[in-house]
Amino acid sequence: MDLRIFTEPQQGATYDDLLRVARCAEDVGYGAFFRSDHYLAMGGSTGLPGPTDAWITLAALARETTTIRLGTLMTAATFRLPGPLGVAVAQVDQMSGGRVELGIGTGWYEAEHRAYGIPFPDLAVRFAMLAEQLEILTGSWSTPIGQDYTFHGEHYDLSDSPGLPKPLQHPYPPVLVGGSGHHRTPALAARFADEINVPFVGPDEVAAQFARVRTACDETGRDFATMHRSTAQVLCVGRNDADVRRRAAVIGRDPDELREHGIAGTAAEVTDRLGRFAEAGVERTYLQVLDLSDLEHLEFLGGFAL
Repeated sequence: MDLRIFTEPQQGATYDDLLRVARCAEDVGYGAFFRSDHYLAMGGSTGLPGPTDAWITLAALARETTTIRLGTLMTAATFRLPGPLGVAVAQVDQMSGGRVELGIGTGWYEAEHRAYGIPFPDLAVRFAMLAEQLEILTGSWSTPIGQDYTFHGEHYDLSDSPGLPKPLQHPYPPVLVGGSGHHRTPALAARFADEINVPFVGPDEVAAQFARVRTACDETGRDFATMHRSTAQVLCVGRNDADVRRRAAVIGRDPDELREHGIAGTAAEVTDRLGRFAEAGVERTYLQVLDLSDLEHLEFLGGFAL
C-alpha cells in the first residue's frame, strides 16, 4: 500500500515545521506529503503562530524537496476562483518537476469562512461551485496551446482564456475528490477524479463508498479501475502500549478510540489495520500526523510498513 503523510498545519505550525516533516517523509520513503487547506484552528487549539496558505507552502516545498509528491486534502472551492487556482496549481507543478496533486472539495468549516471574510453558501450551491471549478480546471488545462477556453456557468464565466500556464504533468495533475456522500460525490468523482478519497471512516464504510463510485462510473461508461482509491486516517503508532499511550496523550486522544477509528497501536496492530483497509479496496492511505515535532513517529512506521 502507498502510505502518504497528511498534516493539519492550521492547528499550529510554521513553514519550517512543515519543511522538516516533508523532508523526513521524503527521506523515509513515503509516497507523498499532503496538507490541509484551512485558515482556522479547530477543537480548542490556539493555532499559534497562525495559518499558512496551502499553495504558498507547496510552492516552497516544491523547491526544497526532490522526489516526494505534494498535494492538498482538500482545497476548498469557496477559497479561490478557478482561474487563479488553475494558474497556481500549474505553476507549482512546474516548480516541483511534475509532483503536484490537487485534492479539491466543497469546503465545510463555516467558522473559518466567517473569520476570514469568505462567503459560505449552502451545501447545494457549494457542490455546484465545485462541479464548475472541476470542469474549468480540467478543461482549461486540457485546451491546446494557442486555443482559447470559454466557460459560461451559473457561478463562473470565462471568455477567451488562454488556459495558461500549463502544468508539467499531462494533461494535468491528478485530481482527488473525497467524501462519503451517497450521490453528488460519486457522480463528481466518476466524471472528474483520478482518485476517490474516503476519509475518517472504517473499512466497511470505505468499501460501501467505493461501491457507490463504481456504480457512478458504470453509469457514465468509465472504468472504475482507472481511479485510485484511498482513505485518510489519524496515525498513532508505537513500539509498545506505553509508546502508543504517550503519543495519544500528546494529541489529546484516547488510545482505544484511536485503535477503533484510526491507524493506531503497535506495529502488529497497525499492519493488521492497514490490511483491513486494503481488503476494502484501499490502495493509498493518508496518515494524519498531528504532532509535527515527532519525526521519530514517521521513521518508526516507515521502518516496518514501507
